[in-house]
Amino acid sequence: MMIRQNRIRTNWKLCVLAVVAFGVTGSPMWSAEDPGQPVSAKPIATKDQAAEAPNAQPDKRIKRDYGFYEPEPLDFNDHQGYVQIFDGKSLKDWDGDPNTWHVEDGAIVGESTKEKPLANSYISFHGFESKDFDLKLEIKVENGGGSGIQYRSQTGLPWRRSAPRGQTIPDLRWMMTGPQADFWFPVTPKQSEWSGQFYSENTPLGIIAWRGQVVESSPGNYPKLLGNIGNRDALGGYIKTNDWNQYLIMARGGTFVHVINGQLMAVYVDDDPNSSNNKPGLIGIEIEGTPTKVSVRNIWIKKLN
Repeated sequence: MMIRQNRIRTNWKLCVLAVVAFGVTGSPMWSAEDPGQPVSAKPIATKDQAAEAPNAQPDKRIKRDYGFYEPEPLDFNDHQGYVQIFDGKSLKDWDGDPNTWHVEDGAIVGESTKEKPLANSYISFHGFESKDFDLKLEIKVENGGGSGIQYRSQTGLPWRRSAPRGQTIPDLRWMMTGPQADFWFPVTPKQSEWSGQFYSENTPLGIIAWRGQVVESSPGNYPKLLGNIGNRDALGGYIKTNDWNQYLIMARGGTFVHVINGQLMAVYVDDDPNSSNNKPGLIGIEIEGTPTKVSVRNIWIKKLN
């Protein structure tokens, strides 16, 4: 009887130790060869050990108090995993009205003048289509008018708006329908607040997420404002006039993020899987208004699917 009680006590203690070990490590701590013999937990890699791992990247996080870190700042010129879709010399794989678009000083340039006004049109990249991606580029708009970066977009669809007086709608292969990251010259207060917003070109949706907004929409419901990023006019202070601006556009499923010169401008979440915003498509550049000169350079994309 005494031997039996000792065995029960021993087994009970082993069970308690096993529960404690499992709760701390997330896995049993007993040897497969001898269930009565504990084995050591898998060692946790230190920061220095992690840095020595194959293909490890330098740790550029910002150290704060209590062992916390702020995330590594974005290096806009870091193109690891990206593909350059404009070589700075030619319009290879790009299609647009040759009377509007050309290459100048390493940039794709479209220009409309008072002497030779041109209707709203686009140049699109046809090397491949994309859905989920990070897109980096630099953009400059001079003299007036505006532009925008089309993505997940289509060409050749009927145009909903009529052309300005004295102008005609260009060939539909040079017109784009779909999501746009807007960018405008600040000719008027109304136009100046458009830069950075999410705009659905050539659809009934129009402007969905204005600059400074986080917006969500779902099937059968109107878009809803979820929160504000900042004052719309104050955010305009991050945009450089007659100068180059860094534009980062991110698309993940139904989520779209627009960042200009390191400042978040707009976020849109489209929860409708059948929305025109949630289909793969083309990258493109818009020119709109007269007079205006639109220049875009250093176009890099990292496709995620």
